[in-house]
Amino acid sequence: MDNEIYVIGHVNPDTDSICSAIAYAGLKQMLTGGEYKAKRAGQINPETKFVLEQFKVPAPGYLSDIRTQVKDIEIRRTEGVNKNISLKTAWSFMSKNNVVTLPIVSRNNRLEGLITIGDIAKSYMDVYDNRILTKAETPCRNMIETLEGELVAGKKEDNFTEGKVLIAAANPDLMENYIEKGDIVILGNRYESQLCAIEMKAKCIIVCDGAMVSKTITKLAQNNACTIIRTPYDTFTATRLINQSIPIRYFMTDQDLITFSTEDYIDDIREIMAKKRHRDFPILNEDGYYCGMISRRNLLDARRKKVVLVDHNEKSQAVDGLEEAEILEIIDHHRLGSLETINPVFFRNQPLGCTATIIYQMYKENGIAVKPQIAGLLCSAILSDTLVYRSPTCTEIDRILAEELAKIAGIQVEEYAKEMFAAGSNLTLKSPEEIFYQDFKKFTVGDLTFGVGQISSMSRKELNSIKEKLVPYMQKAFHDHEAGMLFFMLTNIIESSTELLYQGMGAKELLMNAFKPAKDKLNKDNDIICLKGVVSRKKQLIPALMLTLQQDNV
Repeated sequence: MDNEIYVIGHVNPDTDSICSAIAYAGLKQMLTGGEYKAKRAGQINPETKFVLEQFKVPAPGYLSDIRTQVKDIEIRRTEGVNKNISLKTAWSFMSKNNVVTLPIVSRNNRLEGLITIGDIAKSYMDVYDNRILTKAETPCRNMIETLEGELVAGKKEDNFTEGKVLIAAANPDLMENYIEKGDIVILGNRYESQLCAIEMKAKCIIVCDGAMVSKTITKLAQNNACTIIRTPYDTFTATRLINQSIPIRYFMTDQDLITFSTEDYIDDIREIMAKKRHRDFPILNEDGYYCGMISRRNLLDARRKKVVLVDHNEKSQAVDGLEEAEILEIIDHHRLGSLETINPVFFRNQPLGCTATIIYQMYKENGIAVKPQIAGLLCSAILSDTLVYRSPTCTEIDRILAEELAKIAGIQVEEYAKEMFAAGSNLTLKSPEEIFYQDFKKFTVGDLTFGVGQISSMSRKELNSIKEKLVPYMQKAFHDHEAGMLFFMLTNIIESSTELLYQGMGAKELLMNAFKPAKDKLNKDNDIICLKGVVSRKKQLIPALMLTLQQDNV
């Protein structure tokens, strides 16, 4: 995870955005050996899906937000413990590992609770009655470990569930008056005291100072279901230690636990952590299993995600949370946008028709042969972005390299392009919302933000069908956005023309000033302008709109 570098295009990704991310991630892996992974910041459109399926390449994973997550910080891999271990064992584990909080987990690593040093200290300082051990259903195993004892009679698996703890300091006659069934009796090597405790139905006798236990007493204890533990400690020490054998489940917190997931964003958990006085917080993985602990201090060492941007350099078009990421590179063919970086980055920007053209150039410059699969993706991206060389953004370099890639991929350009565009423009069953956001971008000039969507098709009939859906939807989309104007391009590839839908105060006047269309190109009934020869959003529409806006502001 530490070494992963994401290669990602813009939101509402098109074929160039997806294919360039895949191809560049592969190139960087071959050149550096690093863990470069292609990602997508939005849903894949039908055209891109067709391309990926055609060349049997899986779609990149979805990345909706690139802010720093819990998995990007140092998670302390504190081992989870069983709820039945003793307080003494828990304390030793904390001291050895220099931690103040222990996670308590089940056999399948599900979090069951937490215990802190404060909980253990409280268990010592609070005054408990002499039945605390049995109230906690202390296991025999814990008492043996805590007292460093030897089991003479009984079973380690037994739990002590009734009775009190007492010291047999009096003579046997007096002991008979206060030893009850189920008691745990701490005593010495006096045969009479041992015999009395067993006869009074004590559940356990603890023989101190390492004293030997006679065969008669052992046999009698076995017959009466009485456990015998022999400890090397003296009576005082054994009495002081025995409460440390209580299982931690008796003191652990198991309600209203505050946990975080490895997928949680640091911004979201920082405020929660600040409001709580806990030192440590447990982390669960995506499947809900315990995987470690973090503290507020860990947030100071959070590692920003590393990212390479392709096919865009506008903040408004970038994946959410980009301001918290470390941008390493930008590969693009659009105008310079609004992105700012903390450190210098490798920035390659060329006036070409497609980012994929630049990526292929970089393969050639580094002497890396392009595999047929990748060649197919890159060629598809160029054909898509240049509208099969018909767009004014297309250069001779785009055309030459696309033809080279087509040969490597084994495709016939014209036939393949028709299939690709047909797959991408099959929108008759799509909702107007799905159509609108298939290829939608926002732009900013001064204080004005405007959005532009585009659909390209080789079929006038299909474009007319789409227009019927979008004309009434445009008004709703405008109210849903915090944008001054909205535009949508219905581009006819064969006729090299665009019907432009618009919404927003001043939108019509802006278009009139930018393109000066003839009156017969205006649709008076609907907010539509016909633009002959305009097919490119990047090179024809956006520059004209921005230039006009800048002149209006002078």
